[in-house]
Amino acid sequence: MRSVKSLIAAGAATLLSSAAFAADMPIMPPPQMAYAPPPVQDFGGWYLRGDIGMTNQTAKLHTNIYDTLPAGTVLNQYGTGFDGGMLYGIGIGYQFNNWFRADITGEYRSKVSFNGTDFATFPGPSPLGDTYHGGFSSWVALANIYADLGTWWCLTPFIGAGVGAASITTTDFSDVTTFPSGSGLSSSYIAEGATKTNFAWAAHAGVAYRVSNNFTVELAYRYLDMGTAGHGQGHFFDGTPAGISTFQFRDIVSQDVKLGVRWNLNCCDVPPPPPPLIRKG
Repeated sequence: MRSVKSLIAAGAATLLSSAAFAADMPIMPPPQMAYAPPPVQDFGGWYLRGDIGMTNQTAKLHTNIYDTLPAGTVLNQYGTGFDGGMLYGIGIGYQFNNWFRADITGEYRSKVSFNGTDFATFPGPSPLGDTYHGGFSSWVALANIYADLGTWWCLTPFIGAGVGAASITTTDFSDVTTFPSGSGLSSSYIAEGATKTNFAWAAHAGVAYRVSNNFTVELAYRYLDMGTAGHGQGHFFDGTPAGISTFQFRDIVSQDVKLGVRWNLNCCDVPPPPPPLIRKG
């Protein structure tokens, strides 16, 4: 009987010592799970853009005859101006951060017609009136930089500036003598069209609406200075060559309203697969 009690006591002592040893052992934390770093994006902030808009040109009509008018001549111009036109543009740009971006754009500007009349009153001879018809079309390329001024409710106002070149092609330009009446077709004049390329600059202001991470719509105003456009060789309506008159559209300025869209090129990337789990420990 004593041996059984001794055996029970020894077993109990062993269990107690094992429990005490287990309580003294440090608790090992569970294995940690870590994710692999995401892949580096290749494209950054590249985007494509497209624009369509309305143009409103103004210019000063000038002919070399104005430089030789007799002293005391009074010259008045009436109804001188251009019809409205359309513009169609494309470009590529880069969004540096939330505040600055830049792009290079090219656009075609549709033909606009010019009409006007001038009336010259001379000190001695009879007054003279002329009616003019002409016009031009153009291509414009600009390098632009913009400052985005912050975003509220997905709307981002911005301002910008650009420099580049404008290639202007004039149409045939007619000068018809309307006063005194009966002066004859031989006194009326037509000049051929010509192409001239000038330095151009622009100022931009507008607001952009971010439809999604990859698609933005813009409504913008632009002031565009395109320089001077000239005309080629002229002749009278009866076919007689005439080199006495030269016509120019000077200080051509356009105030444009544009609707544009921008596509972030990141939209073309294939989404990466979920990163693998890395088990530590």
